[in-house]
Amino acid sequence: MGSLSIWHWLIVIVVVMLVFGKGRISDVMGDFAKGIKSFKKGMAEDDQAAEAAKAPRPVEHQPSEPAPVSPVARDTKTG
Repeated sequence: MGSLSIWHWLIVIVVVMLVFGKGRISDVMGDFAKGIKSFKKGMAEDDQAAEAAKAPRPVEHQPSEPAPVSPVARDTKTG
């Protein structure tokens, strides 16, 4: 009773063919392949976004007022 006979396997095959039918298996596999491709594309886009975030961004130069010169610094030159 532990093993399946040839008749059991034939019944299983017939049920599988009725459920999936001709061409349905290829449709399912095609959808599965599309899912894998879109997953890989999404992973590649995430990698590109991460690399773009790591890249240094140019800093816009904002002119600032010159620092005041302290009178002590001027006196040391005349010494």
